[in-house]
Amino acid sequence: MTNATVTTPSGQPLGISHKPSPTEAMFDEFKAANKPAFIGYLPYGFPDSDYSLKAFRTMVEHGVDAVEIGLPYSDPVMDGPVIQAASQIAIDNGEKIANVFKAVETVANAGGVPLVMSYWNLIYHYGVERFARDFENAGGAGLITPDLIPDEAGEWIEASDRHGLDRIFLVSPDSTDSRLKVVAGNARGFVYAAARMGVTGERSTIDASPEELVARTRNAGAKNVCVGIGVSTAEQGARVGSYADGVIVGSALVHTMLDESGKNAVDEATGLKALAAKAEELADGVHNARVAK
Repeated sequence: MTNATVTTPSGQPLGISHKPSPTEAMFDEFKAANKPAFIGYLPYGFPDSDYSLKAFRTMVEHGVDAVEIGLPYSDPVMDGPVIQAASQIAIDNGEKIANVFKAVETVANAGGVPLVMSYWNLIYHYGVERFARDFENAGGAGLITPDLIPDEAGEWIEASDRHGLDRIFLVSPDSTDSRLKVVAGNARGFVYAAARMGVTGERSTIDASPEELVARTRNAGAKNVCVGIGVSTAEQGARVGSYADGVIVGSALVHTMLDESGKNAVDEATGLKALAAKAEELADGVHNARVAK
């Protein structure tokens, strides 16, 4: 992977952006109110482009604070069956990375914090500098890279610094203390703490390991730590929100827009209504996680 210096037309190197992080501003606001943030995920282009834009807007209007816009990928090593099915529908529709910036603009205009979650290969082939530029211009806040570690992220670290974008890396319960320090030292916005090793998906229970991982990651220097993978109910959201800075939900939201077979999308009116109801349920659990009973 190259780390070529990007220059202006005059030949001068591009500097570092000092633009504040909207993601960190969101967490500062929530911490002042002693609340965790609710971060929701949907793949762009599912069930189709227009439907997905309405879905992103619906999420923000019904309690989602930051939206992870997923870039559909043909070999999603981390995603469970629900997200895989949704991503495949988007891929079959011919969605391309260049179109995702419409979703970024939609989330930003609705008042949410727009994040993109993508496997690195897609960004690399689109062009790292090109992606950073287009993402910034669309109002994007940060990129979540589940398969990119800081040690191999030199080009992205440079580009994100130039364009004032957040870098969100993942840690897991198996991460060593030294690894956590490397991630915390290179992250901007927040660190994504995977509740367990393995693929994403709804879980009937959430064990204690995420709480320990959040504590360890904070001790390693991370300012904000969010937990994802497994949360599917308001009760689980409240439990995780009691100790995490943010609660990330994906499969449970995607699930609302799939039929009983789990392979086909429901019609738009049905899907958006179910998505709104689930978002409100989860937002209530997350946002009230620390309210005295």
